[in-house]
Amino acid sequence: MSKKIKEMVVTALRERIGEHRDILVIDYSKLDGVTANSMRLKLRKQNIRMLGVKNALARKALGELGLAGLDQYLSGPSALVFGGPDIVALSKEIAKWAKDIEALQIKGGVVEGNSIDKAGVVALSKSPSREELLGKIVGLMLSPGANLSAALLGAGGTLAGQIKSIADKEPEEAPAPAAAS
Repeated sequence: MSKKIKEMVVTALRERIGEHRDILVIDYSKLDGVTANSMRLKLRKQNIRMLGVKNALARKALGELGLAGLDQYLSGPSALVFGGPDIVALSKEIAKWAKDIEALQIKGGVVEGNSIDKAGVVALSKSPSREELLGKIVGLMLSPGANLSAALLGAGGTLAGQIKSIADKEPEEAPAPAAAS
């Protein structure tokens, strides 16, 4: 490959990766064509991209993007996987595929500038997603108010119930006649 063509490929790689900073590296070379294409199409529906790369060109493109730490995983057949709503969703999807298909191997990745190995990717796939974490935070923020409201309503409801039961036990008296002036 000539130097000019290599530069064009590196530029195309940089453009395709774009603003993504969380990238996983996998080896899908042992998959048959139908399975690989099916996987690629299903990942694309979730806005996850899988890009087969030449390691030297990937190192150069990732280095220009400031994504260090993937060099150790870019050996042998490699594909970059990036995209999705967040890195947890990406790692969950890739870990699920690797579990279902033995021929697919996770090599590692880079998350927020830090390199992680296969065990790190699997551990990340078991953590809660961004939406789940936000839900927990909102629940924790609302729980003191809900507890206070329940405490106030509980005591007030008990008092109102007791007053009503006392009122129900007393016979209703006719209102006193108005005094003549």
